[in-house]
Amino acid sequence: MPNSSSPEALIHDPLKPWKHLLSPPPHKIPILASNFMKALFAICIFGAFSLFLLSWSPATTTWRAHDCPECNRAIRGTFRRITNSDLGLVNRDRDRSPDRTNLSHILFGIGGSAQTWGTRRRYCELWWRPNATRGHVWLDQRPEKEWPATSPPYRVSADTERFKYTNWYGSRSAVRIARIVKESFEAEAAGEGEGAEVRWFVMGDDDTVFFTENLVEVLNRYDHREMYYIGGNSESVEQNVVHSYAMAYGGGGFAVSYPLAAELVRILDGCIDRYASFYGSDTKVAACVNEIGVPLTKELGFHQMDIRGSPFGLLSAHPIAPLISLHHLDYVQPLYPGKNRVESIKRLIQAYNMDPGRALQQSFCYHPTRNWSVSVAWGYNVQLYPFAVTSKDLSTPLQTFLTWGTWSQSPFTINTRSLSFNPCERPIIHYLDQVNGSGLGTTTTYRRPHPARARRCKNESYAKAYSVKAFSVTAAPLDPEVWKKGLRRQCCEIIDGSDKVDGVLQVRIRRCNQWESVTPRKTFSPTEKKQEH
Repeated sequence: MPNSSSPEALIHDPLKPWKHLLSPPPHKIPILASNFMKALFAICIFGAFSLFLLSWSPATTTWRAHDCPECNRAIRGTFRRITNSDLGLVNRDRDRSPDRTNLSHILFGIGGSAQTWGTRRRYCELWWRPNATRGHVWLDQRPEKEWPATSPPYRVSADTERFKYTNWYGSRSAVRIARIVKESFEAEAAGEGEGAEVRWFVMGDDDTVFFTENLVEVLNRYDHREMYYIGGNSESVEQNVVHSYAMAYGGGGFAVSYPLAAELVRILDGCIDRYASFYGSDTKVAACVNEIGVPLTKELGFHQMDIRGSPFGLLSAHPIAPLISLHHLDYVQPLYPGKNRVESIKRLIQAYNMDPGRALQQSFCYHPTRNWSVSVAWGYNVQLYPFAVTSKDLSTPLQTFLTWGTWSQSPFTINTRSLSFNPCERPIIHYLDQVNGSGLGTTTTYRRPHPARARRCKNESYAKAYSVKAFSVTAAPLDPEVWKKGLRRQCCEIIDGSDKVDGVLQVRIRRCNQWESVTPRKTFSPTEKKQEH
């Protein structure tokens, strides 16, 4: 075997076709290698230093100033971050772990009208917190009456007569409202805003109710320094077919990150004219975002509420996601019997304030001895079935509503199950009555409406179920961190015999244990029993 330092060993190198031809005499190799390494090291140092100076040069941040002067701040920050990160001159872990987004980082743009604000303000004022929430109601003209101190501050939108609008069944107000994100961005970039930096622009209607703490938790899952367009679709398929499945519906609200807004304002005015035939402001914004190349990030807690009738079924089987918004409340029945629409939302907000992330979250369990099924929509209602219902059915919304445009029974973007006319196949419903909370958790009490409005089932199993006067549901505070992990519905358990003294059934909601599943001892509903016999 030849010596590893001999010329014969070099001939067997995988790169022998060129390395052998260029090989110097063996005695000069150490000297040349040393010189070569010194030269290479010097070149690397010089190159790295040059790139460092280039990355901090003002020239690198002004290449697009002529396009959008107000966008310089966002563009400059993004360009420097990418360059420095690529050179390894910043701590990547620290750069990817920014300080937490809070309500002060969100700027709301609310589409409104001077004529309708007198009636619509009642919804906005339910969630708006003066001196804490930031943003404006954007009006078509200056209001004639004194502006309420409890309402968000207003601004009058710029004139939009120069823009095209050719949709034959829509309203030109769509153009004005589509430009809210642009006017909000320009006002903020011009230094008219106060407080912390704006990270997110959130758009909504004047009849949209936002649950801001949950909104903050959701936005914290995304890097505000990247381009994001976040929202939800319509519940009615007919609406998505006419408009788009790839857009965030404006009534449910949507969020645009600052970098995306910086790009959007550059093209928005021309884009509005390109899509002059589009019906709504949200369809126009979605088309413009699509031109930038950013897809919709869907979050299930944004509720457009494109339904008619009662929202009971939809909200009683809420998806495992934080409740972020509700819309079209004037077009659906009140959430709670005996309450008007505003009073109903106030009651839901009362529970939400105690434990924001738990609002409307569904848990279900089975009575250990009576073969009862219990579904809890926290802060809203408890449904008691005096028979076993599978978890698949309990998590599927009862169809208590119709489609938005045609008032039809279908189709929807969610599965539904039929609501029987037979009172012996319907749940017994208890609605939220009281909320009591402490640092250890909450106790919510649910009672049947009095007097009971629905027809009663007269069979024996229902007679025993009617003896339950109320439900008392205890739950520990829901840790917001659960939304950043693999999602799982929380479990509940019924305390056997708790209703024998005062007729109040005790239910406890908790994290599910390992290997725990929701499985009834029996799986027959009344309908299935009939089919079996």
